[in-house]
Amino acid sequence: MATARGLRHLLTCSRWRRGRGEAPQSRALAAVVPGVSQVDNNSDFLGKRPHRRHPGILHLPCVEVPPALAAAAQFLLLGDSMSNVEKQVQALTNYLWSRRLPVEPEELQRRAVHLEEKFLENPDLFQVEEKLREAVLQALRKTTYHWQELSYSESLSLVYMAARLDGGFAAVSRAFHEIRARVPEFQPQTLMDFGSGTGSVTWAAHSAWGQSLREYMCVDSSAAMLVLAEKLLKGGSESGEPYVPGVFFRQFLPVSPKVQFDVVVSAFSLSELPSKADRTELVQTLWRKTSHFLILVENGTKAGHCLLMDARDLVLKGKEKSPSDPRPGFVFAPCPHELPCPQLTASKPLACSFSQAYHCIPFSWNKKKQKEEKFSMVILARGSPEEANRWPRITQPVLKRPRHVHCHLCCPDGHMQHAVITARQHGRDLYRCARVSSWGDLLPVITPSESELPLSPPEDPLGVDKEA
Repeated sequence: MATARGLRHLLTCSRWRRGRGEAPQSRALAAVVPGVSQVDNNSDFLGKRPHRRHPGILHLPCVEVPPALAAAAQFLLLGDSMSNVEKQVQALTNYLWSRRLPVEPEELQRRAVHLEEKFLENPDLFQVEEKLREAVLQALRKTTYHWQELSYSESLSLVYMAARLDGGFAAVSRAFHEIRARVPEFQPQTLMDFGSGTGSVTWAAHSAWGQSLREYMCVDSSAAMLVLAEKLLKGGSESGEPYVPGVFFRQFLPVSPKVQFDVVVSAFSLSELPSKADRTELVQTLWRKTSHFLILVENGTKAGHCLLMDARDLVLKGKEKSPSDPRPGFVFAPCPHELPCPQLTASKPLACSFSQAYHCIPFSWNKKKQKEEKFSMVILARGSPEEANRWPRITQPVLKRPRHVHCHLCCPDGHMQHAVITARQHGRDLYRCARVSSWGDLLPVITPSESELPLSPPEDPLGVDKEA
């Protein structure tokens, strides 16, 4: 815990970095050694801002899709003759959340060899080779997850829109907000969305950077999805002026290696690829297309988190350099380090996920006005890690108790820490900053390179892992 003896963490009065290349302006605020140091209340840590607006606050209030998008989605569903839309929406939602990764051929071969050796322990039952092969295949069918590629027809695209449009918009909006809050001077002009689907990324980007974005490239292999996304931009019709100008649709990625975009996004698309080789090739291609930020978003499950960590490691360890952009990459968010994810290396691996509240599109079956979208994300940027702020990330809901606060932190040294913060032992400012912080925020405290806090195993923030 944070009250362990010998703790010598230093809380700093770092003003939020307004430029990516500026040196941080900081002064010592408090040494969090229990009973030894007192808070310097005369320091300029917050300036004239209240604690609830401390520099690490990054969470968004409840997100709402633009009224034009909600109206177009409702219009398209009303004009369609599908029956039992509510049941189809629920079935697709359950399927997407319970989906696992496809089994790689090497893993399938390993399982087959193991089963064959196990069956051969009783040779009397399998004297004929054909019976042995049939028994192995039958056992594999029962124990192997049968991954299937989704083929989005016109009707399935509408169901996907009804199920995922508002939740996907909320998750991507939270990722964009991370960049806007920490690098407010960044004004992108071009954006590419791979696996664009219904176009929620375009709408979210327009809400975030509508004044500067001039080109949106939407790439999706499904022609039906591209048609639906274009209709949503035009208010539900095939004609008329699009709500967001400068949007282009295509089924394939741009071929030229010299074409780069300020922001490249892939939301809920890596899980649609059939193999690790395909995902590796895609991530490498997307990184070559990235000029500033690459944003990857998946469902907040173990499978989704593993996909993102594989992509993160691929970019960080990749030796391939783009001839037009040799700048290396670093993790902008959510990790405050480039080390292995402590959530996956724990004895009981958990997904590093976040939650974003959003207002539901008022479809007839939506009884709740608000919902929570649980998602995992990773934002990779070109440059050096020194350009990013390295404050600990709060990875679970903050537990507020009388006169103390529980914070689960992912720290820059690559470890998880469970800190119990009190005003008496850690100072009023740190205590109040921790108390007003939320899941996904940064806690403005600098930790030493070799932490003296005892490591604690991570816990599932919602108590239940939704992955089947």
